[in-house]
Amino acid sequence: MATPVKRRRDLDPELEFLVVDDFLRDLIGARALKTAFELGLIDHLMTRHPSTLPELGETAKGDPTGLSFLLDLLTGANVLENRNGGFSLTAAFRIAMRYRDLLETKLDFAGFLASDYLDLFTGLVVDPPGFMRKARLFQLFDYKRGLVPSVENYECTRGWMRLTTTLTRYETRGCLKAHDFSAVRNMLDIGGNSGEFVLQLCRKHPQLRATVMDLPLVCDIGQEHVLPEPERDRIAFLKGDIREALPARDFDLVSFKSMLHDWPDELAKTFMARAAEALKPGGTMLIFERTPLDVTEQLPPFSSLPTLLFFRSYRAPAFYVGQLLSQGFTDIQTVEVTLEVPFFVVTGKKPGA
Repeated sequence: MATPVKRRRDLDPELEFLVVDDFLRDLIGARALKTAFELGLIDHLMTRHPSTLPELGETAKGDPTGLSFLLDLLTGANVLENRNGGFSLTAAFRIAMRYRDLLETKLDFAGFLASDYLDLFTGLVVDPPGFMRKARLFQLFDYKRGLVPSVENYECTRGWMRLTTTLTRYETRGCLKAHDFSAVRNMLDIGGNSGEFVLQLCRKHPQLRATVMDLPLVCDIGQEHVLPEPERDRIAFLKGDIREALPARDFDLVSFKSMLHDWPDELAKTFMARAAEALKPGGTMLIFERTPLDVTEQLPPFSSLPTLLFFRSYRAPAFYVGQLLSQGFTDIQTVEVTLEVPFFVVTGKKPGA
């Protein structure tokens, strides 16, 4: 059984960001929090606390009865505390606000997909193709839009990249603990999205240079993403489609971060075989993925809806281990990484060094 998140967070300060899910556990509390952001109440209370109902009313500029009810919901959700009519953010919520980008991103995307769960979950259970045709999830994650430049396609692609980029910013901390990148000089990240994964690696390892391979529009947006960063000169983007070809280059490491679960078994095997061709002898292949979801011990929080709706996609690490074995890889290792759900890092070395 996976180690409880709370225990891991208490032991490891780098996992403190997991606190955001404590405030996104249910739809009612999460929607109240989103309204508080929309009305400017959270920003108000970050600097002016405690504040009375009339003072908050000046910020929200709404019906006093409605505002009072909202504040009660936020108090019940442990976002606010009320001392003698003065409202303040709780100490726990102030910690969550250190990770505001993650908090607001999870809040926005869980809300965006709420109708998929509320209205279409029966279809997801019994008719996956029908669910895919109707769900907002697959309207958002429409990778075909990453191939052809247009204003609409850029807007759509930026939408799902905001989610994946923000999640990756924090998930990479677990990968850095599970694998030593200090010997890597030149790596290829396949399906590397905005480049956030390799950006985090490059920040930790100044010797590292990375190439991100992804769809054309994804690469365009990724280049914009890393442009303001000091590491930008060590991150290159390669427009392409792994279903067609890979660059014939000798990389020290080729990685798949939260990418292979999007594809059927046979294509995932094909992608891994092509990735092996891009590795130099003795190079490392790394797969960083979620495990199949275990929802029997505790129901997932509302914030996990984007992950929950992909429940069919996640594979056990044995699948990837088996593929590496079939390609002759050696020194194969699996390390579990427990974040908001269990992840794993599978690595293996290409023979012939």
